[in-house]
Amino acid sequence: MIYCVEDDRSIRELITYTLKISGFDAEGFENARDFFDALEKTIPELILLDIMLEGKDGLQILKELKESDRFKDIPVIMATAKTSEFDKVIGLDSGADDYLAKPFGMMEMVSRIKAVLRRSQKEPADQIIRYGEIEIDKAKYSVRIGNDPIDLTPKEYDLLLCLVENPGIVFSREQLLDKIWGLDYLGESRTIDVHINTLRNKLGPLGKCIVTMHGIGYCLKEENNG
Repeated sequence: MIYCVEDDRSIRELITYTLKISGFDAEGFENARDFFDALEKTIPELILLDIMLEGKDGLQILKELKESDRFKDIPVIMATAKTSEFDKVIGLDSGADDYLAKPFGMMEMVSRIKAVLRRSQKEPADQIIRYGEIEIDKAKYSVRIGNDPIDLTPKEYDLLLCLVENPGIVFSREQLLDKIWGLDYLGESRTIDVHINTLRNKLGPLGKCIVTMHGIGYCLKEENNG
């Protein structure tokens, strides 16, 4: 089941129609109230969420979803008429898995949804990975430094996990975009710089272990020497 939250009736009906003829079950909602009422009854595979909604907007809805233990793992694609890099980063940094800038084609939408669904089918993991004082629990999707939990967005978590699992390996921005956002991501590589900077800040002194390789990309020091 795919849920679409879109206050423009014609767009909402076109999206749900396209999804149904593409083999998905789909249901559309005009506002946050109707959407959350439905969510209590059925948890969808993915949510297509417009940012510009009357009343509670898409970013507010996204925040509530990601703060809920029950709903935080539902993949979300943001749809918005805004096209600046800042607005895209805000949505992605808030936990969205991808975005679509209006006007978008229906086949592009279906392709993005399929790509996000593929990426969200993670293999179960129960191991704990450590790098110095950093501890990543893949089963709980959590990060700690010593005894202190670190609150990361999904993309920051994925970036850190990628680097910790491959210390000393240099990744270009394009490689990180492919690994974290997927081959179907059409955004700019500067998105990586923004997320690396926020990740460094949240890691505190340990953030300096993420090294910028000028003109290439980023890597994690092979050994944590503080």
